[in-house]
Amino acid sequence: MSIFDRLAAGEPEPIHQPSAELSVEEPAGVAEESARTGQRLREALQALLADGVLEQERKPNLYRTAFLQQPALNAMLEPLDFQASVDEVRGLVFLRVLRDDHAGIDDDWSHPLVRRQRLTLEQSLLLAVLRQQFVNHEQEAGVGDSNVLVAVDELVAAMQSFLGDSGSETKERERILTLLNQLKNHGVVTDPDEHGRVKIRPLIAHLASPENLQALLHQLQSLQQAEQGT
Repeated sequence: MSIFDRLAAGEPEPIHQPSAELSVEEPAGVAEESARTGQRLREALQALLADGVLEQERKPNLYRTAFLQQPALNAMLEPLDFQASVDEVRGLVFLRVLRDDHAGIDDDWSHPLVRRQRLTLEQSLLLAVLRQQFVNHEQEAGVGDSNVLVAVDELVAAMQSFLGDSGSETKERERILTLLNQLKNHGVVTDPDEHGRVKIRPLIAHLASPENLQALLHQLQSLQQAEQGT
């Protein structure tokens, strides 16, 4: 019987139900992949955990991803007690360790993923000198100008004014180069270039308390003046 005969006889047209065997299930791998964090954000997270900082000048794509997706980035960092902070003017995204608000200031606390290293007196002094150079440059060129270069010889002279002259220029220069190499691991300077200059990286603005560094310089200057007066 044709469809027209069925309509004339008042018989309903049969309804064809789709077979259960024909239903298509989404592969498990597709669902898992869609739930994963985007590749660019993962790369930014991995780079930030590896280096502690993303500079716009050095890694512009990763910096842009971290900057634009800071809330999502911090959501992933929060279980690790880390936070991504942004210095938009200087082009930085850098890690901070989240501390318990109820923890005492004198608590001997350390993050399990962070090496706790105290700077020596000479390292702290050189850091203070470098930061002073960085601040002076920003006052002249404007905050955000990252082209802060200083000659190694200039740093040698600055350190001698606080620590005195050993009498050996070669020895003094080697000491400064060793200290610079140590501070390079903290992300504040680069290797010396072919002209004997190092570049001060903008992370130095956030690495240490400026008040503490300035107090160190004043204390050493006072000690030096006291020794000269005796």
